Amino acid sequence: MPEAFSISTARSRFPALQHDQVFLDNAGGSQALGSVIDSITQYLSKTNVQLGASYHTGTISNTKYAQGYEAAAKYVNASRGEIVLGSSTTQLFMNLSYALNIPSGSTIILSKLEHETNVKPWLHLASRLNLTVKWWESNASDGLKLTPQNLKPLLSDDVKFVACTHVSNILGSIHDIKAIAELVHSVGALFCVDGVSYAPHRQVDVKEFGVDFYAFSWYKVYGPHISLLYASTSAQEHIKPLNHYFNPSKTLEDKLALAGSGYEAVQAIPEIVSYLSPPGEVFSAIAAHEAKLSAILLEFLNSRDDITVWGSKDSDQGVRVPTISFSVKGKGSKEVVEAAEKISNFGFRYGHFYSKRLCDEVLGVTDPQYVVRASAVHYNTEQEIRGLVEVLKKVLP
Repeated sequence: MPEAFSISTARSRFPALQHDQVFLDNAGGSQALGSVIDSITQYLSKTNVQLGASYHTGTISNTKYAQGYEAAAKYVNASRGEIVLGSSTTQLFMNLSYALNIPSGSTIILSKLEHETNVKPWLHLASRLNLTVKWWESNASDGLKLTPQNLKPLLSDDVKFVACTHVSNILGSIHDIKAIAELVHSVGALFCVDGVSYAPHRQVDVKEFGVDFYAFSWYKVYGPHISLLYASTSAQEHIKPLNHYFNPSKTLEDKLALAGSGYEAVQAIPEIVSYLSPPGEVFSAIAAHEAKLSAILLEFLNSRDDITVWGSKDSDQGVRVPTISFSVKGKGSKEVVEAAEKISNFGFRYGHFYSKRLCDEVLGVTDPQYVVRASAVHYNTEQEIRGLVEVLKKVLP
């Protein structure tokens, strides 16, 4: 997927796209590459044995598992010892919350623009260590974005941990994580970022971001149901291992995995990395293509007085990704989606998408079914988005 982006070539790599379904719920989970599917089938058919064995098949399995971890670490620009792979970002953050130690009585800052994955573990941490929680908010005057400017008033020397999302899974807005990281570190706090809604659309470089903790889910980046958590070597000094007392405690995997990560999923990661390489060129092409998709849908939504777009109304690739949520005056979100499903093969969703605090406390959504969300990725076509617009024209009043 180099400079001359070919949508037909990209789509040919995904078996699910050869069937009669338009996938526009990608923020919930993308389709899997055919090479990933084949890799998992081959692993389970030929090398599905317990890690650590020295017999022939065992050594093959060990090697594939190690190659998966190495590819994942290199992909995010981390060392092998700075990542752990697990079942979900939610689980990995929860594991981290049980293991993380910061001074009792300190303050932590959490955002209200989050998927609950990046809230509940830290509320648990606060309860365990008797920490004070401050809430980081944004409003319409800030463009519903988290910025160094609206974070700064909350910071003080007693703040030891800050968490926020890289991209809102409802608003689609991209936050300047590097600038925020620099501000957080200026008071000596640790910075944790949920990159789940960012990773399918842009290159992840944890060193460039300057974060202490970063996580995302490979099953939203064209792979199997497995996730990655990065913790810098320096940040790991604050982690007490959760593993058995007789096991090693050197790497982040040692500290937080609790058992071997899902073997067949780990060993498939090199297939994803290969598809998205070289990342600089690939994600430049992806961003440009996805901006065209956003522009088509936003042009229609913005043209109607009865539709509220939640988040930026701009399709600029530097501002947002093609995760677009909206509400329709006089028509429930569930009603919109179900009406579309009756007349088309378009798959998109309604709900709060686990960002309930955002919907309730920041956006003030009154619809009990919350918002409509259509989320595209690079394998969606301009034709599909125009088709969605035509469907919406038919089902809206």
